[in-house]
Amino acid sequence: AVVSTQSTESSGINAEYGEIYKMLALIFHVVVSLLIIDDCEALQYKSAHRGIPGTLSHRVYLRNSKGVPISPFHDVPLKVEDGVYNMVVEMPRWSNAKYETSKKEKLNPIIQDSKIYDGVEKVRYVHNVFPYHGYMWNYGSIPQTWEDPEYIDPNTGVGGDNDPVDILEIGRNVGYVGEIKQVKVLGVIALVDKGETDWKVMSIDINDPMASSLNDIQDVEKNMPGLLAASRDFFRNYKVPRGGQYNVFGFEGEWQGREFTEKLLEETHGRWRGLLYRKTKGKIMTENTRNKDSPFHISKKEARAILNSNPPYKPDMTVAPPDSVQYVSFVKRTVSEPVCGVVDGFFVLEICIE
Repeated sequence: AVVSTQSTESSGINAEYGEIYKMLALIFHVVVSLLIIDDCEALQYKSAHRGIPGTLSHRVYLRNSKGVPISPFHDVPLKVEDGVYNMVVEMPRWSNAKYETSKKEKLNPIIQDSKIYDGVEKVRYVHNVFPYHGYMWNYGSIPQTWEDPEYIDPNTGVGGDNDPVDILEIGRNVGYVGEIKQVKVLGVIALVDKGETDWKVMSIDINDPMASSLNDIQDVEKNMPGLLAASRDFFRNYKVPRGGQYNVFGFEGEWQGREFTEKLLEETHGRWRGLLYRKTKGKIMTENTRNKDSPFHISKKEARAILNSNPPYKPDMTVAPPDSVQYVSFVKRTVSEPVCGVVDGFFVLEICIE
């Protein structure tokens, strides 16, 4: 009888502990789930416009799903998962307004670049270099990367351009300013612009129907013949209409593949970390809301104050670009590209269409 009693008591205790363990496991599961959901929600982005489009006052900020303003440069992760990268769209395909991520303003809003014309600061537009209209891809930057001016790249022999790495997205959908796309990187070309290294990464939206067919740079030429040569031709000549020089390239203008590109992004991500954690000098605003161990981390309240310090968004007052934005510029080619025929240094459209 004594043994039976002890056995019953032992069973009761075990059952009680079992229920406690089940409850603790449930609580742990719920807490972890909430943390995961919270993190995922923070990675859903929405744009927040301020000022008047077409003017120097226009700003496009980024907010997470909770409405907290964040930096597209520092708060958006480099990757979503292995092989999938984030892209900040600055210039949608076929557009001319020269938008870029600001390095001089807190939280790095996307702004329209400007230049002094006849003593007056005005917003900039990209020329239509025949036979192209604006940019032929969705154009933007890769977050949490940085081309360090003090790092002399052995592939180009010059330092970086002090910007995040530029990226071209070649899918079928036209993006919008401030959109965050998830992309697959395919290759890269080493542009040397005014004595600075300015990498241009080729990519495709992971949701594009062509994404499964494009896994490396040779797949682009196979499935989109002429695009690589046209892109190289554009970057060589696009600054000439506004009085600039012809650009040159590292690797003699040859596109490098996916493996090289992913290694490059890891290296520039490491340089960005040096910038964000004060291990590297850089004249860039590094305020952020996500990297809590960074000396430049700011509170949600501070981030909202930065956004709210801007004038309200007034799309009804949008200033249209000048008529000259639609003009076509003809540039004498110094190098022939296989994308189109060239006669006496100029493209001949009839030869382009074969």
